[in-house]
Amino acid sequence: MPHGVGILGAGPGVSALHLPTLARLDGMFAVVHIADASGERAPDLAARIGARTSRGSAEVLADEDVDVVVLCAPPATHAALARAAIRAGKHVLCEKPLATDAEDVRAIVDEAREAGLALVVGTNHLHDTAWHRALRAMVTEDGAVKGIGLTLALPPNDRYHALVSEPGPASARRGGPDLADPRIAAGVVRQLATGLVMHDLPAIRDLAPDFEGLDDARALPPIGCALGFRASGIPVRVTAAMLPGGADALWRMTIDMPGDRLTIDHPPAFAHAGSTVVSVATADGRTTVFRRDPDDGYVGEWRALAAMLEGREEPQYDEMAADALYAIELADAAADLVRAGGIR
Repeated sequence: MPHGVGILGAGPGVSALHLPTLARLDGMFAVVHIADASGERAPDLAARIGARTSRGSAEVLADEDVDVVVLCAPPATHAALARAAIRAGKHVLCEKPLATDAEDVRAIVDEAREAGLALVVGTNHLHDTAWHRALRAMVTEDGAVKGIGLTLALPPNDRYHALVSEPGPASARRGGPDLADPRIAAGVVRQLATGLVMHDLPAIRDLAPDFEGLDDARALPPIGCALGFRASGIPVRVTAAMLPGGADALWRMTIDMPGDRLTIDHPPAFAHAGSTVVSVATADGRTTVFRRDPDDGYVGEWRALAAMLEGREEPQYDEMAADALYAIELADAAADLVRAGGIR
């Protein structure tokens, strides 16, 4: 029997990501209930797959056919919804971020652990098999990491346009938030760090686990951020921007080692294009491109959840908490620095 899935939220992440992914998983899961806060979008999505629909969260959490609750609601609601789902005895797959506050992160993880429930955060890049292939390549090359770069040049995304309006009415101006206001700019940078950059922070934490401090932080128009920080003695540079009318999407991580550079090119967000592309360029001009897998990280995160439900894997509670706390520490430091002028 497939595991029953209830989804809270009915935005593009549900229709473009989770529903197509679950349809490819050979009956492991069945979406039986979809709800959203307004009740406007959920009925259409539910009708496509013959699921029940409701408004708010109460009916999904009380639904006996729901084994797993998926949180695709706005980030500010994740903490309360995750804890409510756990208390209702449901396993949880939560879209990024797990929570935006350190206390909430610890509470969610502690409650899931105590209840013995599966908990997965939708950091799909971390669940991409190509990332683990990249780690193996680094071990093979036996190179210490000298620097990490992350570049995200993305087309406009309504989710983030809505997200950055949260700091207050002054931020929701035509053409984007008013980044000249340090308070608004700080809010934009913090939210992008916990929501967008969070895709790759777990991978960065694998390589540079000890956050040591921020050197610079800026908000980029119309919506974006530039961050420079140090972790475990490694300099890390992050540039993320929504570029209306710009070039094709670019989502790339580079890892510099003595003599070699490892490059990880992710497919565009919302595209089911298989695993990421991993290549290694050596000082003598050779480039090795590793094979790709047909499954992407979205499939990977759902397969990881299935393995937990079937007792083949244990939930990585401590790792999930550490990933979330790493992002929050970076986001808080970046917001503080933006408010203070951006450069130490």
